[in-house]
Amino acid sequence: MEKSVFYHAGCPVCVSAEHDIINLVGASNVDVVHLGKDKSKIAQAERAGVKSVPALLTPNGHVLHINYGASMADVKG
Repeated sequence: MEKSVFYHAGCPVCVSAEHDIINLVGASNVDVVHLGKDKSKIAQAERAGVKSVPALLTPNGHVLHINYGASMADVKG
């Protein structure tokens, strides 16, 4: 099974969602990408359809936007 990718920017909403996602699917089933620390991944996230963070990209390519922490424009700074 391919892993999901959880994108976030480090805000409290994002960190809380990260913990919940890991508890739900298991750490071995999700790659966590902190866009605030690794801005080189922003374009990849946008190409996948991420409009805001936190967001979970499923193995079949669906983006699940979770709560609302920040828009991608905010993440880009």
